Amino acid sequence: MALDSCALIFSLPRVIRHSFGLAESVHTCSSMAVPDSPEAVVACLEGCDILAAALAVLREPDPHRKAALTELIVPAWRAGRIRMPSPGTSQEQPPDRPARDETKVRLVPAKDAPKRGKGGSLASRQAMLHSLVHIENCAVDLAWDAIARFGGDASYRLPRDFFDDFVTVAADECRHFLALEQRLEAIGSHYGALAAHDGLWESAAATAGSLGARLAVEHCTHEARGLDVLPQTVARFRAGGDADTAELLQDVIYVEEISHCAAGVRWLKHLHQVAHDTDWGQAAAQAGELQAGGAASAAQQQQQPEQGQQQEAQQHPAQQGQAAGSGDADQQAGCESMPAWAAEARRHARVEEWFHALVRAHFFGPLKPPFNEEARAQAGFGPEWYLPLAAARDAGDAGGGTGKDHD
Repeated sequence: MALDSCALIFSLPRVIRHSFGLAESVHTCSSMAVPDSPEAVVACLEGCDILAAALAVLREPDPHRKAALTELIVPAWRAGRIRMPSPGTSQEQPPDRPARDETKVRLVPAKDAPKRGKGGSLASRQAMLHSLVHIENCAVDLAWDAIARFGGDASYRLPRDFFDDFVTVAADECRHFLALEQRLEAIGSHYGALAAHDGLWESAAATAGSLGARLAVEHCTHEARGLDVLPQTVARFRAGGDADTAELLQDVIYVEEISHCAAGVRWLKHLHQVAHDTDWGQAAAQAGELQAGGAASAAQQQQQPEQGQQQEAQQHPAQQGQAAGSGDADQQAGCESMPAWAAEARRHARVEEWFHALVRAHFFGPLKPPFNEEARAQAGFGPEWYLPLAAARDAGDAGGGTGKDHD
């Protein structure tokens, strides 16, 4: 008996409790067994698109199963067993907040999170490492959320390289999570021994409506802040006698975090160029043709034997969601011929100016010097990007932000 694997995956109590409702993501897994292991889940994801795979990770509450899914999805994507999204495909939106098993890690407001200290004691180094492990666990979700939330929006003109970049970021963050967790256990603690805060995801939620804003805040500003403070963190572990953690941070994580910041810069430049170079009137007409073609394809699929009722149940809410979710975009296409993000980008002749506007609108807190100019330059993030913001904030802004830093 064949199982509708994608629908089955998202009905599992420990994996996913919702259905995609998308025929484009359905793949048949000929097995009677419920795919409750990460290996079985990913085996049944083969033939689905990368948006479906990203949703599977976001809806997994257990951090270690989340990591296991990531480790299996990455090679499946690179080998072509998980595919690119199809043009015109409607996708379910990812959850507002990734699934979290709060019996493993207790989340508290940032003001109530444990003080980390400066690494002078074992307890301080454990607190520092616990914070780093939690940050990297959240970063895995951030990478997959960028794919799931924005990867299906045709207006961004995202090529395979975008998905390759963020799949790589997810793979890196997963390895960081696991390696840092091993170091935490080696010095006598474990993930969940301390409370943690969810400030990094709260910041991501504020940029959920725009890929440009997400790239500017999470993958440029916060990642760059991590580069600023990481050398000091390395020095603190060395001074405390933990050379193994210091080497891991210096030789592996530091180098890869530079590439993550570079990805944010690269794709923000891409969006700025798309906004300025696209004939949005023609693009709107092409989008309408794709939507019509998708509807015709869905109608044919509904006529397939033994799957008609199930596909109708899946496709009908998906088409309603598409109408509701893209209605504003369709109205924009008819009236303004371009999405709001592109209209905003076109108001700025230079991508750095657009970045400044996005940060001022979506980042709450100062850009604090000193800056790691060398690492930022390696990421393509020169002083013209951040010094104007730092000067403006120093002149009169107050408050504090939470970033993906290693402070």
